Amino acid sequence: MAIALSILYRGPLASCNYDCHYCPFAKRRDSPQQLALDRQQLERFVYWVQQRDAVTNVLFTPWGEALIRSWYRDAMTTLSRLPHVERVAIQTNLSCSLDWLAACDLDTLGLWCTYHPDEVDRQRFVGRCEQLSERGVRYSVGVVGLKEHFDEIEMPRKELPSNVYLWINASKRDADYYTAGDVDRLASIDPLFELNNRRHQSLGHACHAGESVISVDGDGRAKRCHFIEAPIGNIYDPEFESALHAQPCTAKTCGCHIGYVHLQPLDLYSVFGSGVLDRIPDRPVTRDDAKRRLRTFGQKADHTIQVSTTGL
Repeated sequence: MAIALSILYRGPLASCNYDCHYCPFAKRRDSPQQLALDRQQLERFVYWVQQRDAVTNVLFTPWGEALIRSWYRDAMTTLSRLPHVERVAIQTNLSCSLDWLAACDLDTLGLWCTYHPDEVDRQRFVGRCEQLSERGVRYSVGVVGLKEHFDEIEMPRKELPSNVYLWINASKRDADYYTAGDVDRLASIDPLFELNNRRHQSLGHACHAGESVISVDGDGRAKRCHFIEAPIGNIYDPEFESALHAQPCTAKTCGCHIGYVHLQPLDLYSVFGSGVLDRIPDRPVTRDDAKRRLRTFGQKADHTIQVSTTGL
């Protein structure tokens, strides 16, 4: 019997239409050959999901902006309508047309939308979010927590519907980047911010990754997660699922949401529920949800030089 799986898919696409200074893929262009390969690999992956006979959930985590490419919109539409797919989500800057959403099963689809203040007018971005709400689309909104953007981070919280979760990815480029007052300010917007402003001591701890959650590259190579390079097999191998089993994390730390959300000691499945992949909590969250988990997990901040970009 096939195993229920959540898959974080990242193909070779690395081009983006935005020029964010904190992102290494800003304004990068893929060659026609690279785009053709990305499309071919994505279509093969979608076909593989179609053939599965167990619950399958997918989060697309492209290096660049994927929804400006028709094959990603087609993939989202197709996967959303499969009976055994409970959630298909994608990280996006929300710059593409929204008309394609009309063909999707909106009970299944979710969007992980990142606001980049230097690249798009806030009112235009918020207006597109309002269109999502009018269409009945599930979505979360987030931003990288750079100090020069603090005022712009606060405004969407005032302008978006109260039921839309607004997350903030901590900038970890510099040690002690945030003062205590900065943390309070950002936590008043994203009650879970303090969880992201850490690199959690993950080594040896139980994690869903490698058992019910995997990362998959365009060629089908599977890893436990995006942050552990050792491959565990290839999804196109008929015997692939025999490699899936519970095992403790082998990474020293974990500082990105798409990684630590699966760490079992943090118990974030009880917060996000069906919204684990699209970063949408199943219930209202409070700052105590973050503080209690940090106390239980016995964490102190470990600010490794790093910056999250499109929602990691």
